[in-house]
Amino acid sequence: MKHYILDTNVLLENPKSIIKLCDNGENAVIIPYAVLLELDKLKKDSRVGHLVAQAVDIIQANGCTRVLPPTLQGDRGGLSGDDQILREISANPVPEAVLVTNDRILQIRAKLAGINTEYYRDANPYQSESQLYTGFVDPGEETIPNCFVWENGAPVFMTPKGPKVIDYQHEVWGVRPRSVYQNLAMEIMLHEDIDLVTIQSEAGFGKTFLALACALYLVLERKDNPFRKVVVVKPVVEIGAKMGFLPGDVGEKMEPYIRYIRDLVLKLHETRPANRIFADAQDSKFNFNPARFEILPLAYIRGMNLENCAIIVDETQNLSRNETRALLTRMGEGVKCFCLGDTRQVDNPYLNQSNNGLNWAVKKFKGFKNYAHVVLKGDRSRGPITDLVIKSGL
Repeated sequence: MKHYILDTNVLLENPKSIIKLCDNGENAVIIPYAVLLELDKLKKDSRVGHLVAQAVDIIQANGCTRVLPPTLQGDRGGLSGDDQILREISANPVPEAVLVTNDRILQIRAKLAGINTEYYRDANPYQSESQLYTGFVDPGEETIPNCFVWENGAPVFMTPKGPKVIDYQHEVWGVRPRSVYQNLAMEIMLHEDIDLVTIQSEAGFGKTFLALACALYLVLERKDNPFRKVVVVKPVVEIGAKMGFLPGDVGEKMEPYIRYIRDLVLKLHETRPANRIFADAQDSKFNFNPARFEILPLAYIRGMNLENCAIIVDETQNLSRNETRALLTRMGEGVKCFCLGDTRQVDNPYLNQSNNGLNWAVKKFKGFKNYAHVVLKGDRSRGPITDLVIKSGL
């Protein structure tokens, strides 16, 4: 039996490292008390708090894990976390124990103290529920409503009414999907029995563009439907340095945050005229007609009753669970809602990859008959530079 002593960085890079190193009870995993103290300090950090919670859950549930007792009580004498780890290992010698850490300075110091070390190379970045559930179910697994399965190289849509082979390509408002996953996103956004859709992807895979195209189709072209208006809800979260006070009315204050939406709508308008969503389609300013197209800040949703409209919630990962609930409970009859986002790009300082609106939506709605989810991926995205970023892992 091998005895592995884990450093904090290993647990944060891959909380499931404990399970892998235990190897079904063949080995023992040891957690220094100093590591628990470091995890305790990080548990409220919005960037890594979800990783800490996962690591603690595994430590508690795993029978082959034990914790080294502390060597100091109360005031720790100004020792650093690394000093405490080395002292605890020396005070509780374990035959042939190996300290697993990716901290190279700690490795050098451990070797000077006669402690064997190893790197942990199997880093596995945390994936949220919205990333893990791609919309597909693996062969042999039980299907759920509105999931996809691969059969004979083609995606099959498992609707409550029965399976449906997606062997055709959508074209909506002059937009053709660039990948099979974009085609499936259009399938669930346009499906008459699906009221709520969530779409996860990295930046550049066309979430907002596809959703706008489908929303314009639903409101302006599709016959015998209740949709009369497109509503885009946008959480106002800045990236980087704050711009400070912005002058003007609500529309003017929102303009820096929604300019990309206006650009995408104009791109669709050039592909196929959407004159009815503008107050005056001949005006070069292209102001939206609020009876047909409206962009709302999240703060304006409270107390509203949204009916007979196609709603796009962009950057849902920047909404809290409570904000997501407050928003979705505003939606009445004749509403189709598309919640878009990427849980790897959480800009709200109070949220993380796990505790955000998009992830909560997938976690809670998965399996309902009027809900569907898909993860966009593939080689063709916004452009060659975006492809380069995605492939390189920048």
